Amino acid sequence: MIEKPKDIIKDPYVFEFLGVKEEKPLLEKDLEYKLIRQLEDFLLELGKGFMFVGSQQRITIDNTHYYVDMVFYNKILKCYVLIDLKMGKLKPENMGQMNMYLNYYETEVNDIDDNKPIGIILCAKKDNVVAEYSLGGINNNLFASNYTYYMPDKEELIAQVEKVINENEEETKK
Repeated sequence: MIEKPKDIIKDPYVFEFLGVKEEKPLLEKDLEYKLIRQLEDFLLELGKGFMFVGSQQRITIDNTHYYVDMVFYNKILKCYVLIDLKMGKLKPENMGQMNMYLNYYETEVNDIDDNKPIGIILCAKKDNVVAEYSLGGINNNLFASNYTYYMPDKEELIAQVEKVINENEEETKK
């Protein structure tokens, strides 16, 4: 059941439908282009209630232009969903930039019936500690998620699940 922004966020997002070879590096603009070209599949990967608004949506603050990579609207949550693509590792400054976008959308774009916008930073690598410290104290609905170009094979998936289980067991012992 979808009741709050966290309920629609996936981690990781799997972009297997793009047909990108794992070892082939892409530029952010190339990844964005491929996602836009495969919009129907991307909407299905995002989840329920998503509608495409546009790409490279311009925000102007103090005569400086900024561009949100992709903007969606979620009709279930009644809010804008802003997506910023990062080809590399998640950086703290990515969170600050997205937070600025969210504040702008809430103030300048939202209609009176809209809920607070949601920001998703899709990055190739996410360090959970960096994400936790970067998000601390931010009141906006801001999330960072990994993306991958393929589903891992069975052995790799089992190893990842076992790692998470072991980490959770260690946490509960503390």
